[in-house]
Amino acid sequence: MNLQFNRELFTPEALKEMYPVPPDAARCKEANDKAIREVLDGTSRKLLLVIGPCSADREDAVLDYISRLRPLQEEVSDKIVIVPRLYSNKPRTTGEGYKGMLHQPDPSARPDLFNGLVSSRLLHLHALERTGFSCADEMLYPENHIYMSDLLSYVAVGARSVENQQHRLVASGLDIPVGMKNPTGGDLVVMVNSIRAAQHGHSFIYRNWDVHSTGNPLAHAILRGYVDSRGVSHPNYHYEDLRRLADLYAGGGLVNPAVIVDCNHSNSGKRFEEQGPIALDVLHNARTNSTVGALVKGLMIESYLEDGCQGPGGQVYGQSITDPCLGWEKTRALVLKIAELWQ
Repeated sequence: MNLQFNRELFTPEALKEMYPVPPDAARCKEANDKAIREVLDGTSRKLLLVIGPCSADREDAVLDYISRLRPLQEEVSDKIVIVPRLYSNKPRTTGEGYKGMLHQPDPSARPDLFNGLVSSRLLHLHALERTGFSCADEMLYPENHIYMSDLLSYVAVGARSVENQQHRLVASGLDIPVGMKNPTGGDLVVMVNSIRAAQHGHSFIYRNWDVHSTGNPLAHAILRGYVDSRGVSHPNYHYEDLRRLADLYAGGGLVNPAVIVDCNHSNSGKRFEEQGPIALDVLHNARTNSTVGALVKGLMIESYLEDGCQGPGGQVYGQSITDPCLGWEKTRALVLKIAELWQ
């Protein structure tokens, strides 16, 4: 094997023992899990809002951002359940670029996965302890989920991972909602097949164990747009896209039909300012058609303290070092508008 073994990492049990979840924080997570589950299973008519930075690059700015979400959540608590987006690992299309806090706890330094595991767990733990939010993260590496399993309330499987067998199987064993994004090429059937796989039980190998899952009834769709063979981005959040997805759900024998619309990525062409109009368009379609209204359960928005983005070496506090994000003042105004329009 052409591998260099640098350093043995913590076991999940050891890391959890080093940085345990206090009882009060665990109760907050339990309440958050219940609120999110009730949206996705139809018990609640509130809207999920998975919102936050494209990547969690530094703890101080991320916790500053999430702390601002707390009073906003109280303002819109009758309409919206906020799930902060706290992504500690990032997929890269070409394998190059900043891969998130897990790889580089200091974005300007060399990769350090040993300290990256610690930094990622501490960031999620501090968010829960200080704000009461148990957050969302991307399941980029299925074998790593167990390091955070007592902290997360939501997991997304990305467009590059959704066809992967291990992602689907591990998703089937989680006790929190898993959003399956459509693949980068846009094939909704692939996404629905992933949801079907995640909703059923399986036997498989996980971290050197022979395990069996019972299926995850809260696995659901995330529409994020797609890129065609010429490299051109296309949206898939419009009325006809939502109706097609509803038809696929109806013919697929799946439970808890649900979609969260990702307002950035290929849906916006990474034009972060377009996230607001996209969100409002989705809400309009949900209000005017009962089939679409029953299917739409939430929105995903990339937002941080400052508009736009900068490079990994940038010095602007609270500005994304990956994809451009909506700044705080625009974010707050948009969330209040969404709450006003949600039925």
